[in-house]
Amino acid sequence: MQALRKAFPNIQKWAYNYSGFNQYGLYRDDLLHETPDVTEALRRLPPHIMEERNFRLVRAMQLDAQRKVLPKEQWTKLEEDVQYLLPLVEEVIRERKEKEAWEAE
Repeated sequence: MQALRKAFPNIQKWAYNYSGFNQYGLYRDDLLHETPDVTEALRRLPPHIMEERNFRLVRAMQLDAQRKVLPKEQWTKLEEDVQYLLPLVEEVIRERKEKEAWEAE
């Protein structure tokens, strides 16, 4: 993967912008499919981060209903996209697998 990034330094940025969710002010983690593991990770989020996530999602739904996008200066940039949920999801999955292994013994 690193070799691809070195060979094509702008491809990640192009793909990020091409996806379109950043035009609504969303982060990548806002788009995770809500599996039981993701739901548990969301439950563990601090309240202020959950409120920020809910604001981004509601704003995106309103913009989509109006067939609009945010002004370009408000789009989420790749450098600003914070993975706030993925570490928690990975932790939940690790805990679930550990529990399953423990119960299997």
